[in-house]
Amino acid sequence: MSRRFLFVLGSARAEGNTELLARRAAEQLPGDAEQHWIRLAEHPLPDFADLRHDTDHVRPPENSATGLLLDATLAATDIVIASPLYWYSVSGLTKRYLDYWSGWLRTPDVDFKATLAGRTLWGIAALADSEPSVADPYVGTLNNSAAYMGMRFGGVLLGNGSGPGDVLKDTDALTRAKTFFTQDAPLARFPYQTV
Repeated sequence: MSRRFLFVLGSARAEGNTELLARRAAEQLPGDAEQHWIRLAEHPLPDFADLRHDTDHVRPPENSATGLLLDATLAATDIVIASPLYWYSVSGLTKRYLDYWSGWLRTPDVDFKATLAGRTLWGIAALADSEPSVADPYVGTLNNSAAYMGMRFGGVLLGNGSGPGDVLKDTDALTRAKTFFTQDAPLARFPYQTV
C-alpha cells in the first residue's frame, strides 16, 4: 500500500516558514507517496462544542470544512501537523482541528480511533527561538495525541525563522528535512505514567 500524506497547514499566513520547511521535507518523499495539503485558514472550522454527553453525533456533510477534514484525516496513512510554534504549542487553528478529533471519536460508523491506530503522526514547526526546548509543549501535544490514538509518532522537525523565508537560512533544519520522513516511527507512548 502506498503512503498517503496529509499536510495540515496550521498557520494563519500562507507560505510562512513552517510551510516552507514542510515543503522541503515533502520534496524528499518517494514519487508514489500521495500528498494532500490542506490550509486550515482556508477551511475554517466552527468553534468546537464538546457534546459527548448531550447529543447524538452525526457525520458532518462532505462539502463542509469539518467533513473535508474528517475524510482527509481518515484517508491518510501519515498526518503531518505543520503548525508554527505559537505560545509554545500549536496554533489556534491547529488546536481546533485536534479538538475535533474528540467529536470524531464519537461519530457513528467512522471508527476514528481504530482507523488511525498504527498510522503515523508527524510535526513540523518554525520557531523564533534558538532554544529548541521551548517547543517541548508542542512536541508533547502531538506525542500524547498520537499515544492516545494508538498511532506512531515520527517526531517534530524544528526550524528557526521569524521573518519571511528565514527558515531557508537554517541549514541544520534543511539538512534534517532531507531525511525526516525516512525514519522509522515508533508507536507513541505517554511520557509519564501514574501509578
